[in-house]
Order: sequence, then structure tokens, then C-alpha cells
Amino acid sequence: MTALRPRTLGSTGPQVSTLGLGCMGMSALYGETDRAESVATIHAALDAGINLLDTGDFYGMGHNELLINEALRTAPAAAREQALTSVKFGALRTVEGGFSGYDGRPAAVKNFAAYSLQRLGLDHIDVYRIARLDPDVPIEETVGAIAELVEAGHVRHIGLSEVGAQTIRRAASVAPISDLQIEYSLISRSIEAEILPVCRELGIGVTAYGVLSRGLISGHFTRDRELAAGDFRTMSPRFQDENLRHNLDLVEALRKIAEQKGVTVAQIAIAWVLAQGTDIVPLVGARRRDRLTEALGSLDVELTPADLAAIEEAVPAGAAAGARYPDSQMAHLDSER
Repeated sequence: MTALRPRTLGSTGPQVSTLGLGCMGMSALYGETDRAESVATIHAALDAGINLLDTGDFYGMGHNELLINEALRTAPAAAREQALTSVKFGALRTVEGGFSGYDGRPAAVKNFAAYSLQRLGLDHIDVYRIARLDPDVPIEETVGAIAELVEAGHVRHIGLSEVGAQTIRRAASVAPISDLQIEYSLISRSIEAEILPVCRELGIGVTAYGVLSRGLISGHFTRDRELAAGDFRTMSPRFQDENLRHNLDLVEALRKIAEQKGVTVAQIAIAWVLAQGTDIVPLVGARRRDRLTEALGSLDVELTPADLAAIEEAVPAGAAAGARYPDSQMAHLDSER
């Protein structure tokens, strides 16, 4: 396997591994979870050289941060010392598990951070970011509060999540921004028009989540798959009826290219994101060690100009059917306005 050559998050951020591990699915949104396997997967990622662990304080309402705490406590000291945490905050939850908005007020920012540090068992968070823009609080105030946490030593770097070009510029006018976390994959390419160029202009990296579109373009999802109650994909437009059939046809076109190269669909999809620039770090949402191993195999996939042209023909920009979130959640995405 090719070594996890480091990439730097923007011009001011930390040096991280080529791939990061997105830990959300270990606690929420995709059905039942296996705590022991989750911890083992985090350990395997650290052992392979992945040093970036991405989470959110609202993933499982704190469950995910406590899971990472356990994994780090039980990992070898060398791996634990190299691990970096990227934490999203701000999402408000109900007792029933629903979402009720976002809070980016400075006092709330510092409150969220205090709780995250306690759950993680750490003395600092490496990258801290609000999950969605709070429409009632100027981004300058939210970023300013994180900057004060940086000054106090509780946070190392400031990130952003799912915000548009104008918001990125406003945030960067307050303090250095390490990276923007945003969905980016073969079938989610809206950032290419304006957001990615602005990030590159300002020296801001991108941590790309959803690189396999929640399993849709992993090569493992089938039309007849039954999803557990509460699985996010039961509400996701891209997994519904005709949309699903259309999108899985795109996957089959991609599979032909992958098979010609002797790799899996997931590996070629991740490799495509990696090929879009060294300022982009894909977050792989592996919940099991076998899926992690497959994702790591993407590092050995070399895409030639001819390969990239064939992929573009098979899955052109805008080819996916359905929005990436239900309408109620799309309304919270400053990045889509």
C-alpha cells in the first residue's frame, strides 16, 4: 500500500494524512453500530498512518466523542500522540433525536468546546468549526469566538463547514481559516464553480466528506437493499425510487472503468477526489476494518488523463438524480445558496 503522504490543510492548518477518518457513522444515521468494531477500526486507521479523526459533538449526542476518547485511551501511545481531532459544533438536538437549529453565539461556542474537551478527554481540539451557519449570528462573531479559544490554547485551528464563498471571505477576514469541510464527490461537485476557487485563492484547504455519497457510489449498495429504521438514507432524495435506479446506473458505468484497472468502485471514487488537488483531504466514513482497508487501497490507484476523461464521461458533473439532502436540510446549507 502506498504510504499516507501528508497533506497540509491550507496555508495555516496542520499537516494531516492523505485520508482522514470520518467517525459519524460509528454513532449515528446509518442504523445499528458496533462499538468494539468501531474502536478497532479507529485503531486500525491510526496504525495505518491516518492521523485525522473527524467528529461532531452532536453525533449520537456526544456518543461519538466518547467513542473517540475510548479509542485514543486504548491506542498505543505513539498513535495517540499523533492523532488530530476535527470537531463540528452548533447543532441543537431534541430529546427524540431531532434537529432544532444551530447556535453560533460566542458564549455557546465556548460552552460547546468545554463539553467536547471533557468528552474527548483532551486538552485541546485541533480543528474546530460550526457545522452549519447560524443565520442569526454573523459568521465574524462565531469565528471570533473560536479565535479566542485558539488564543487560550483550547483550539489549534479554525475550520468552516458547508458555507458559501461570501461567508468564507467574511470568516477569513477575522482569523486564519485552515479548511472548509464540505461534501465533494463524483456526484456532488457544486463546489467546483465558486467555493473551491475561493478556498484556493485564500489558501484554505478542503476536507471532503461524502466521497462515496453515503455508500451510494461505493459499489456495495444495491437496489433491493433494506435500510434500518432511522437510517438517513431512507429520507435522502438520491436513494429514492427512480433517483436510486438512475444513480446506480452511474455506478455501473463507473464499475466498468474500475474493473479495467483492477480496482473497486469505492477505490476509484476516492482516487478521483484525491486527484482533484493536494489541497483536498478525503474523509472516508469507514465503520468497519474491511471497509477501511478497501479505502486505503485507493492510495495505490493512479488515474491517468485518459482514466479521468473516461470517468468524466461515465459520471459527468450534475449527473446525479436528487438533491444531497431533503429540502428541510438543504435550507440550512449556506453553501447551496
